Amino acid sequence: MVTKEPINKDEISLKELIERGKEWYVYLLSQWKIIVLVGFSGAALGLAYSFMNKPVYTATLSFVVEDEKSGGGLSGALGLASSFGFDFGGSGGNVFSGANLTEFFKSRKMVEQTLLTSVNLKGKVMTLAEMYIQNAKWRKDWEKEPKFANIQFLPNVDRKNYTRVQDSVLGVISANLTKFNLLVAQKDKKIGIISIEMNSGSELFAKYFAEALAKEVSDFYIATKSEKARANMDILVRQTDSIRGELNGAITGVAVANDNTFNLNPSLNVRRTPSARRQVDVQANTAILTELVKQTELAKVTLRKETPLIQVIDRPILPLAKERFGKAKGILLGSFLGFFLAIFIIINKKILTYLK
Repeated sequence: MVTKEPINKDEISLKELIERGKEWYVYLLSQWKIIVLVGFSGAALGLAYSFMNKPVYTATLSFVVEDEKSGGGLSGALGLASSFGFDFGGSGGNVFSGANLTEFFKSRKMVEQTLLTSVNLKGKVMTLAEMYIQNAKWRKDWEKEPKFANIQFLPNVDRKNYTRVQDSVLGVISANLTKFNLLVAQKDKKIGIISIEMNSGSELFAKYFAEALAKEVSDFYIATKSEKARANMDILVRQTDSIRGELNGAITGVAVANDNTFNLNPSLNVRRTPSARRQVDVQANTAILTELVKQTELAKVTLRKETPLIQVIDRPILPLAKERFGKAKGILLGSFLGFFLAIFIIINKKILTYLK
């Protein structure tokens, strides 16, 4: 006796699936007017958006980071100097190496200092912060807020004198730039070339900001990383000047003592003691001065080694690369989204009718 397995009514055969697909196809064809209308509306909106959307300019600045390990013949001179107890600060800080450097470019400190850099815009000197506010048209909204009405970021104003509101505004601008506009990256780990890309609706702002940011980081490095080497060099210069003064005084003292013993009786040698003492001072100070001059020159060489960090390869040159939401792209994207939205709404409406 052959038993038949019960048929699961919930299962849909391929034939039924094709039939239902045809039903949906016929239904969508019956709604073609709505679909086409919404599609054309989307294309019109996409075209309007392409007209309203402003072009975005990209300023690219590339630079190479100096290899601190490439000391060459200088390492031997530094070793000689260290044997005399002089430290010229040859080691580099971790903040200026590798991935840390790229993040340092995007730090709030560097971005805010860059925003306070003065630029000449059509004969008017202003800060980049003022230029950003002007491009963003924030002052129209600030007219309604008394605490923002008189806010200005004038050139050559000490940062310490800024109010809390000014600090807040600078913080917002800095956050916007680092999040949406600024990109600092090393394109290849095997190559030490790092590029800064600054995107903005203002061509001049993108160019000025990229150049000013590179300069701010470079200046900060010179002031920070070479601080110890500069301090040691200043100490050596002061010591050299002091010993040179002592040597000149000793030479003058020898001359005075010799004048006082001119035609002296040879039996009175005790009168020649001051001249002999001064001669010893001259010899001692000469030896000390010779060594200090050597160490001062080594310190100058070390300071020059520590000074360069960023060597700019390519600077942004006008006109900058421009990216714009094209008309054809707006029409195609808008029509596609319109057709998709119309079909989605029609299908959902049909499904809700079945469920009722």
